[in-house]
Amino acid sequence: MLAFVLSFSKSPRRAGISSLGQGLRQIAVASCAVLLLGACGGEAVAPADLVGTWRAVLASPGGELPFPLLIDDTSGGLRAVAVNGGEEAPFTAVALDGRRVVLAIDWYDATIEAELVDGDRLEGRWTRASAGGTTSSLPFTATRGSAPRFLPLDAPEAGLEPGAGEAVPKIDGAWAVEFTDEDGTEVARGEMRQQGNEVRGTFLTPTGDYRFLAGTYERGALRLSTFDGSHAFLFHARAQPDGSLVGDFWSRDTYHATWTARRLADGEEILPDAWQQVGLTNDAGRFTFEFPDLDGRRVSLDDPAFDDKVVLVNLFGSWCPNCNDEAPLLAAWHRRYRDQGLEVVGLAYEFSGDPERDRQQVERFAERHAISYPLLLAGTSDKTEAAATLPDLDKVLAYPTTIFVGRDGRVHRIHSGFAGPGTGRHHAELVEELESTIRELLAAPV
Repeated sequence: MLAFVLSFSKSPRRAGISSLGQGLRQIAVASCAVLLLGACGGEAVAPADLVGTWRAVLASPGGELPFPLLIDDTSGGLRAVAVNGGEEAPFTAVALDGRRVVLAIDWYDATIEAELVDGDRLEGRWTRASAGGTTSSLPFTATRGSAPRFLPLDAPEAGLEPGAGEAVPKIDGAWAVEFTDEDGTEVARGEMRQQGNEVRGTFLTPTGDYRFLAGTYERGALRLSTFDGSHAFLFHARAQPDGSLVGDFWSRDTYHATWTARRLADGEEILPDAWQQVGLTNDAGRFTFEFPDLDGRRVSLDDPAFDDKVVLVNLFGSWCPNCNDEAPLLAAWHRRYRDQGLEVVGLAYEFSGDPERDRQQVERFAERHAISYPLLLAGTSDKTEAAATLPDLDKVLAYPTTIFVGRDGRVHRIHSGFAGPGTGRHHAELVEELESTIRELLAAPV
């Protein structure tokens, strides 16, 4: 496939953001001596110096990965959000120390640390904990002002020929997509909405979705990006004479895939049924587990608390944006249906395998989503290793995975993955189906 790298010539409702804890203040101060940009000298940054709209950019291996950054000064202090189409992804805290600015995304174990340069530019680095104890990191810059997310294309430098977009004058609609990397090929459903040159959309996959993507389509060139503290996604594609698309996908600092797309035919389905992807290894329809909760107490599905209850067992990771999309629903359903016999339990599969670090991340997850049901530390995020901790499942394909256990103690349904709010009607339809399954199990005779 053709690699596609563009060159360029010389854009809701606020989410609440928690105040900065003492631990982050200590990190911010300590980091002054070791950050990449030098000592914390010069005139100190004041909150007013940061307030406004910034065009932020991560230096992805595929080029600029842009997103609007909004910073406000409120009665509770500075707060910041990254904007991705219809989403505002909040940072948990903004800390100032001399010329240094620290934007924290605690629930994803991530930070942006930067220095204010000449009053109108931030320069620094985004870092985030990743699987296996590794760290993802990309250079970060932000320029004050409401410039477009993607700057206008310089057609000659980008290698775009006159009439390159004639075969695909607009990107609107549904697309059958194949992503290819060193591990093979995965199908996806692309959904795009175009107004003028601006595009919003997402990709639905067998394991979840790529959430809120925003960008442009012009002269046959598609550019999309998203940044929410965890995801740092950049997509490029170029229209082909046959009406297809060919492009590249970069994630964080190391992952790259190529992709192709063709328009979906009316009624064509390319994704597998998410209710049929994971099964049981026993004929009795049983599912068991036993893991410690956040206080170290062992919890099992055989505990009296689950007797004669409908139980939703949710496999999740605090690091997983689709899990964070689903968690508020599970918390709300637990509150709504608990008196009717519903229980929910979350099995956390985290990055580090360090019980204390993982416990802290899961506690942040619970606080963020007002979760009152038990969360257990089940293992690490590697799916093969996760499956080994749950011998009653034939595999673990996705985070989240939700297992519906009836009052009779038998597994009635298993849903793999989650279509988040960035998928529009797909999200609404899935939410209704999940809640309908809960109501049916609660009403079913034992």
